[in-house]
Amino acid sequence: MKPRVKWLLFSPLGLALIGFGLTLVTDAARAKSAGEPWFWYGTLALVVFNAGVVFFGEGIKNAVLVSLELKHR
Repeated sequence: MKPRVKWLLFSPLGLALIGFGLTLVTDAARAKSAGEPWFWYGTLALVVFNAGVVFFGEGIKNAVLVSLELKHR
């Protein structure tokens, strides 16, 4: 896959996963404060959030590669 396609795919996906992960984290925190089971739900929430950070970082890396490619033309 070309860096431009990765950039345009991974950056929005990463932002969506970060937002969804934070939503899950707040819901897990609400469950914990209500005395409900929360551990596995909270763990999944952190996994989703961190996956979003990874995808977003990969998108930014590819954006820099595209920028450098255009600069050296």
